[in-house]
Amino acid sequence: MVQENSLNKFAIVICGPTGSGKSKLAYNLCERFNGEVVSADSIAIYRGLDIGSAKPTEDELSRLRHHMINVADPKEDFSVAQYREGGRAAVEDIFSRGKVPVVCGGTGYYIDSIFYDFSYGNCPKNDEFREKCEKILTLYGAQRLHDMLKEVDPDSAATLHPNDSVRTIRALEIYHATGTPKSQIKDDKKPIYPFFAFSYEYDRAVLYQRINKRVDAMFDQGLLGEVENLLSQGVEPSAQSMQGIGYKEVVDGLLNNYSLDDIKELVKRNTRRYAKRQITWFKRFDNITFLKPDEDLNSIITLIEEKIYGKASD
Repeated sequence: MVQENSLNKFAIVICGPTGSGKSKLAYNLCERFNGEVVSADSIAIYRGLDIGSAKPTEDELSRLRHHMINVADPKEDFSVAQYREGGRAAVEDIFSRGKVPVVCGGTGYYIDSIFYDFSYGNCPKNDEFREKCEKILTLYGAQRLHDMLKEVDPDSAATLHPNDSVRTIRALEIYHATGTPKSQIKDDKKPIYPFFAFSYEYDRAVLYQRINKRVDAMFDQGLLGEVENLLSQGVEPSAQSMQGIGYKEVVDGLLNNYSLDDIKELVKRNTRRYAKRQITWFKRFDNITFLKPDEDLNSIITLIEEKIYGKASD
């Protein structure tokens, strides 16, 4: 709890699975708390990946300042270390202007990177990055991965046999997430800013229905054409940006002549699986309050105020 109108700085985190209504809640909280959104979405960081990431509309972006959206070129990789630098800079900027950062998204390791200097020896899996490493392993062999590790973390590489691909990929994953070699990381976890986290808690069947409708809406809005346009601009199918759910399935479908219905079903299935992993992640998240999605928005905002201040604001 913080004292209302005090000089204490705090952030609000709106997190949880895809399709749960995070953006709408974050927008309304910004209006109530004089806040600005810091996006924590590993797809929305890329320019041109608009439909599949469910980015705010141009009108919404013009009415409320959003940070960490459209900050990366889709042809380039973007690490968690880069996100941490930009995300923390955004939070500090928002604080400096007397406002409240509202960190909103479902990419857990992005959110962690803002609030914690924690042991990335315990950092979460990055399925997209691991898949990229697995492709390198399949195409070029274990030695290529070991050589990649030598370049960024020679001390860890020296302790691993070149054929120990599992641990090699893990060490590469840690460096990708933090920008720091695994061999130099100490086991520690320190909160950087005080925060209050909130997430909608849906019945699983209801959430999956929402996800299915959302995927249908994305295709109606032109997701297929968006991906085709990105590829025509020179974005490689193997690019990190194209490994995001929704984009990867469309790329694979275009390359392998899948039917549109098959592509849709793949996106729905993989989105539901991702949502399940997100739910598991955020159930373990610090200082989190779960919200009932069937309550009206005003009641939810009042509950959040009470959680932060101990009473509803006037």
